[in-house]
Amino acid sequence: MTTADPQNITWLSLPEAAELLEVELRAVRGMLTERRIVAVRRGENKALSIPRDFLVLPGDDSVIADPPLVIPALRGTIIQLADAGYDDEDTLRWLYADNEELGETPIAALRAARTHAVRRVAQALAF
Repeated sequence: MTTADPQNITWLSLPEAAELLEVELRAVRGMLTERRIVAVRRGENKALSIPRDFLVLPGDDSVIADPPLVIPALRGTIIQLADAGYDDEDTLRWLYADNEELGETPIAALRAARTHAVRRVAQALAF
């Protein structure tokens, strides 16, 4: 398994994510608390940031997302990885690492609604 190049990730600040999701900033902070998303500190100001890939917006991958939303299966995957001992940084690395069994990165598989395949691969991490 190779680690994805973080330069290939489009990062959003929490206010940017709130704007794209058409919610208030406190709602995005609530998503962090509820583990619907994970964030890491990035950039010069070490601001909390999330990958743009966590969001499903109108026009993305020919999916209708009205209103915009967070990938529904992401929360369960984040919790499963946390149960396996992964912190937020590890979770992001795993989501963006090529996976032979999936034939793509786990985040790409989640965006393609391959939730069960991703969870099956993640389940093996706990053992």
